[in-house]
Amino acid sequence: MRKRKISVAPKPISRSAVERMLAIHRAVQSGKFPNANTLSRELEVTSKSIHRDLIFMRDRLRLPLKYDELRFGYYYTRPVRGFPTLHLAEGELFAILIAEKTVQQYRGTAIEKPLMSAFRKMAAALPETVSLSLPDLDESISFRTSAEPIINVKVFDTLAQATAQHQQLRIVYRKPGAKPEERIIDPYHLANINGEWFVFAFDHLRNDLRTFVPSRMQSVARTGRKFVKPESFSLEKTLRDSFGVHSGEGYFDVVIQFDGEVADYIREKRWHASQRLRNLPRGGVELQLRLSSWREIERWVLSWGGHAMVVRPAELANSVRRAAQRILQASRSASPG
Repeated sequence: MRKRKISVAPKPISRSAVERMLAIHRAVQSGKFPNANTLSRELEVTSKSIHRDLIFMRDRLRLPLKYDELRFGYYYTRPVRGFPTLHLAEGELFAILIAEKTVQQYRGTAIEKPLMSAFRKMAAALPETVSLSLPDLDESISFRTSAEPIINVKVFDTLAQATAQHQQLRIVYRKPGAKPEERIIDPYHLANINGEWFVFAFDHLRNDLRTFVPSRMQSVARTGRKFVKPESFSLEKTLRDSFGVHSGEGYFDVVIQFDGEVADYIREKRWHASQRLRNLPRGGVELQLRLSSWREIERWVLSWGGHAMVVRPAELANSVRRAAQRILQASRSASPG
């Protein structure tokens, strides 16, 4: 992919790193021999931040910065025509746009602020205009979700910080249809899977790894204790044989047949790493999976209505049949007359 040379023309962001470095560049280029103390006062940041900016300019941007021991300030050892330009491929710029679009699903959560801050900093390094038509791309791409999970921002923020800092938590957790229960957990990992958030944590009550849904947590508080995440923990291994987020013990060969009306939808996606497809007569398709538990796939099978038939295991077929019968009975009782 051909690279496009893009001149840096930052948008006004209060004392962003890019804005500071541009100001430092102008001060050095003026021949006034500025130092960290004078620059920190002028830009209203700490001298430590100025030192980081100077190191970045020298080592990453390859600017010929040097400190003059006699004049107590910085200067360029050779002429510098302008601040270094930023080179982005069209694909890189497109990827940034896609990433920014994904931020929209985190509006109102604790993640929104740091994500938007990061994108504002990237925007400061981009030009006002570019050969790509960003407005056209912006209008052409979007992300939507039909059922957005309801998350308490304070709870989510505490979860995120505790997971990153290895802090033990005391939570009040309510499973669907059950009474609230207090748990002590060590949060190992916070993951967004298929648009929903899950916490993978060691549950001291169950003495085992468990999966929790943040929206079911009525309260979250730090216990003041730290924990060490086991080196053996791997989210990839934990979810490798599950259809969603729940893993069981043992293995089940799951076989489901779909009629010709929905078969193309099944062929269009990779539903699981173990999947195998076999074409059936009249346009149907058979989906074969190897899972550690069949319970999580039950709702997915029911979502296809009468277009899906479970061949095996028998436990899944029987469970789907009973669920279908309950749906039929509820529909009959709700019918007028």
